[in-house]
Amino acid sequence: MYKNILVINTMHIGDLMLVTPALRTLRTNYPEAHIALLTDKPLGDLVRCNENLDECILIDKHGKDKGLLALVRFIRKIRARHFDLVINFHRNERASAIAAFSGGKRIVGYSQPGFKRFFDKVMPNRAMADTPPELVKHQVLCHLDVLKEAVGVKTIDDRGLEMMLPPEEEAKAAALWQQEFAPKAKVVAFNIGASWQTKRWLDSYFAACADRFIREGYDVAFMGGPTDVPLVEKCRAQMEEQEHVHVFTGKVSLTVLAGLLRRCSLFLTTDSGPMHVGVAMNVPIVTMFGASPVPTFYPYDGKDVLIKTPEPCHPCGIHECPRKGQDNMACMKNIPVDTVMKYAEELLAAHDGAPAYEWPPHPGDYKCRVIEL
Repeated sequence: MYKNILVINTMHIGDLMLVTPALRTLRTNYPEAHIALLTDKPLGDLVRCNENLDECILIDKHGKDKGLLALVRFIRKIRARHFDLVINFHRNERASAIAAFSGGKRIVGYSQPGFKRFFDKVMPNRAMADTPPELVKHQVLCHLDVLKEAVGVKTIDDRGLEMMLPPEEEAKAAALWQQEFAPKAKVVAFNIGASWQTKRWLDSYFAACADRFIREGYDVAFMGGPTDVPLVEKCRAQMEEQEHVHVFTGKVSLTVLAGLLRRCSLFLTTDSGPMHVGVAMNVPIVTMFGASPVPTFYPYDGKDVLIKTPEPCHPCGIHECPRKGQDNMACMKNIPVDTVMKYAEELLAAHDGAPAYEWPPHPGDYKCRVIEL
């Protein structure tokens, strides 16, 4: 029985959310173990209250832990912890190196080729772009395969994506909600930004949806981080309705954003980190996929809806679309506003626009509905 376990995932918001079913499974199988998660410092609040963890170890990869010498010092600190199981859930050089030289008694998971010989068992990540189509799996299921095949867990305890909010952040979200919205307001959240241009639905389309929701009696709340501010401003400039619009973009922490989302009735979003936070908050989601492979990163919840077009280049995995003229960003241009509104209104009608925290749980139902146009 493992007594001291380290899980490594040092990447982005969505990647961290997709690890949470594996954390739950580890806790179920090793209830007495000390389970630590190593993640990027800015993401610590997303997991520091996770009930399946005993500790969060934060790496400041853009600050004091940046560079080779700093990484060596960081690895020395990990070695001093004498972990008897190390699981690497991210296949980049930094994470692979930390795992490989961690001093763990057993080291498993994903690895870059140069570090494989230091692992006891390396697993393929079937969510990566180089996976043959017939072998592709959702990222959550790939992580659970690591636990089954490399760790030897007997019970898979998958309760979907999970995020427990720090009490002080939940209190901030509650106060902000009371300040911004009328007592019986029904709110549709928008996340229009994404790390890649090819993941973004058109801002004019988002503007048209926002106008329609407001005319139907909903408030609209724009979410997102500081880099999304110009996108939101451009979107709002194209809207005809200006009342009942609330902009939280770049103004709140990730955890306060999560607290706001759990009070919303619907989340209209790109494929992005906030999308996966929304899944963890149980808010119904409608999302539009362009560059991303659907089978590996769809919103992990059966009530959600994903819309895609049959473009021959999908999924390209390219940050900027190389096609010219009318074909540029065709994967997004060809997802009509009317189609998105149709499925959004269906989800809202299913529970009369109730906030996410009132939606009933549906354990085991995690494959979203995919609409192929």
